[in-house]
Amino acid sequence: MASSGPPIFLSLASLQILMASMALPPLLGESSTDNRNRYSDEELQEFKELISGKLEIARGELKYLQEQISRSSEMGDDSDARFKGLEDGTSTSEREYLSQMASRQIQYIGHLEKAMIRIENKTYGICRETGKLISKERLRAVPHATLSIEAKQGKG
Repeated sequence: MASSGPPIFLSLASLQILMASMALPPLLGESSTDNRNRYSDEELQEFKELISGKLEIARGELKYLQEQISRSSEMGDDSDARFKGLEDGTSTSEREYLSQMASRQIQYIGHLEKAMIRIENKTYGICRETGKLISKERLRAVPHATLSIEAKQGKG
């Protein structure tokens, strides 16, 4: 297979100039030049819709998990005695796993509900350590975030 030419090597300075000329948005962890102290009402509404959708999904998943826990608790009474010991261990393990998943889901829902309260108070998206706005990209990825990337990494 023939090569299309020799590889191109750029110095670090050339690479930085090239990237600056491309005017790319800041990366997820980088702070933007946004000096506002809060997000606008329109931006908060956008986040409210995002979180509402995630809350609806999370509540549906929690309901499913709770139904599975109830179903696994009700089963197992009519099994053959020689398999009962194995089934008891398996069903106990399954119930513990489902309970742990349900517990995590309840915690996640709580975080999302607190984010909704912050939206109503117009404090959503403000880092609790630095007081700066958390990047929109981070909030879209983790809508219940209360720390910016720099604060989370201990640079704030």
